[in-house]
Amino acid sequence: MASLRVASPKLRNYFKENYIPQVCEALLCGILITCPEDPLRYLEEMITAIMEDGLERLLWDMCIDPATKPKIRRLSETYLGQLFGLDDKLVTPELMIKACTFYTGRLLKNHFYTWRERTIPPINGVDPLVEKMETAAKYDNFRLQRCAFHHWHSHVKAQKEQQKNTLLRIQQMFQCYKLMIILNKWREKAIYKNKKRENELMLKHELQLRKWRSKLKLRVSAKEEMICPKQDISEVFLVGEIPAFDISQLPKRAILQIFSYLGLRDTILCGQVNRSWLSMTQMNSLWTGIDFSTVKNTVTDKYVVSTLQRWRLNVLRLNFRGCVLRMKTLRSVSLCRNLQELNVSDCPTLTDESMRFISESCPGVLYLNLSNTAITNRTMRLLPRYFHNLQNLSLAYCRKFTDKGLRYLNLGNGCHKLIYLDLSGCTQISVQGFRNIANSCSGIMHLTINDMPTLTDNCVKALVEKCHCITSVVFIGAPHISDYTFKALSTCDLRKIRFEGNKRITDACFKFIDKIYPNISHIYMVDCKGLTDGSLKSLSPLKQLTVLNLANCVRIGDMGLIEFLDGPVSTKIRELNLSNCIHLGDASIAKLSEHCSNLNYLSLRNCEHLTELGIEFIVNIFSLVSVDLSGTDISNEGLMILSRHRKLKELSLSECDRITDIGIQVRLRSFVNEIVTLTMCSDYG
Repeated sequence: MASLRVASPKLRNYFKENYIPQVCEALLCGILITCPEDPLRYLEEMITAIMEDGLERLLWDMCIDPATKPKIRRLSETYLGQLFGLDDKLVTPELMIKACTFYTGRLLKNHFYTWRERTIPPINGVDPLVEKMETAAKYDNFRLQRCAFHHWHSHVKAQKEQQKNTLLRIQQMFQCYKLMIILNKWREKAIYKNKKRENELMLKHELQLRKWRSKLKLRVSAKEEMICPKQDISEVFLVGEIPAFDISQLPKRAILQIFSYLGLRDTILCGQVNRSWLSMTQMNSLWTGIDFSTVKNTVTDKYVVSTLQRWRLNVLRLNFRGCVLRMKTLRSVSLCRNLQELNVSDCPTLTDESMRFISESCPGVLYLNLSNTAITNRTMRLLPRYFHNLQNLSLAYCRKFTDKGLRYLNLGNGCHKLIYLDLSGCTQISVQGFRNIANSCSGIMHLTINDMPTLTDNCVKALVEKCHCITSVVFIGAPHISDYTFKALSTCDLRKIRFEGNKRITDACFKFIDKIYPNISHIYMVDCKGLTDGSLKSLSPLKQLTVLNLANCVRIGDMGLIEFLDGPVSTKIRELNLSNCIHLGDASIAKLSEHCSNLNYLSLRNCEHLTELGIEFIVNIFSLVSVDLSGTDISNEGLMILSRHRKLKELSLSECDRITDIGIQVRLRSFVNEIVTLTMCSDYG
């Protein structure tokens, strides 16, 4: 077959598209291998089979019987394309076989040489495996030596460090022991000198006293005839010469303790006695706290200014409560740079300008009382700017600042250290104002809001949204507070609550109180008419409650108190005030004497159903110190029963009409140390 390399492209494409080389190759291979007797019929059958299977599935060994095929990988390529000139490559099968044979021989030669070198050791050379084993052994020994040296070095280093610490500790103990010996010697010597000085001082005073007595006797004997018959001997004693006694010779500590009990006026008067007393009244420790409120009606602006100028470095506490001073005098407070506590409540002359001078010069103030003053939003702007460490702030009855002023508390460093806040009587504050306080002072722990009829549940809710550290609240005179306030305060760990005069609070506020406030210790719910026996039942699981005041809660009776005492609270309660709980009787008092072993204060004022039997039970509460039985039906017999209680120190029996002089006399003979309050006893003269 002639080559088609020089044929036209159309003819070559025809051969490629119709698989002419592949068909010829398959038929030729089948004839060469099979050698059929009738080649034409064989070719006809094979062509029919190729047409049935399709040209796409055509293989070069398709016409060969599978039994005669060798078990080698089937090749899908064909070489007839090269024979017919359809491929431009000139690689022939002979060249491919020769190349494969050369590559196989070369690969076999390389692997044989490598195997021979590995298997047959050299005759004249050293065994490399032995050499490698020796090298490995040396390296392993080196690693072991290095590891041992490392452990030894660490051990030696630790031992040296321990010895160093031990030596340092011994030196410290030696120095401490040496200092203790020196201190003991010094103390013994100081005690000896102090005792010697006291003995000398006592001897000197005794001699002066004897000398004074001898002079007094001589003077009395000389003037004995001139004494009026009506004149008392005490008058003669006063006429005599005052003994010479120098108080300045007392220890400085004793002098300071004596003068610390005096007020400002008395201290000034003592300083006018003589120079010695003047020097004693001018000790620095006496002027750390100055209270001008005790002399507010007599003190002058000039004296205040001069006093502050003189003791400006020592003053830590100033009290100007109720003082009417000029602005210039109030500005002089700025001289006290170390001031920590300032009380300017009820000062009608205090202005924003005065507070500006004080705040700029006294940044260390911790306690600030501005109650009932005329401050405005300007002062509220100054507080966070200068008083960075302010902890206690009272704005009670300051009605000229607004919600905007409370928003200023968050400016600058803010009043984030504030823990006590008093907003009593500030009726101008709205819900937004309380929200501003929460944003500015989230660390508040003690909150007091009294005499504020505009206070609502929403105000408290806005405050506690961010103030989760509140531990005590006082709401007196807030009639619009309800049970919802207790629900809002559930996010805080309350320890003390105080409500008074509220009719909207019911038993629902104390439901689950042992889970919401497990650490509460003081509960004051005075004059809350909505509380019943159910409240006492809810309070019984509290384990930390020590003070309970339910005065004027007239709906409480024996059943509620008995259920209250059945819980663990009975062992912890210290003070119990049930005044005007008119439904209480002897049954609950009997339960009280059985469970309350630590009760110190008990008030049963105006409990009309209490009888002599209840008094018997009260005597069995041995820990009682104070009892208030005013307005009860107690008689002389009950008073005699109470006389058996040996620890009772205070007893109030006002408005007890059945008590007579005889009962009082018996009671006073039993105990002379206690305080007995007797008021409006009709039979007692």
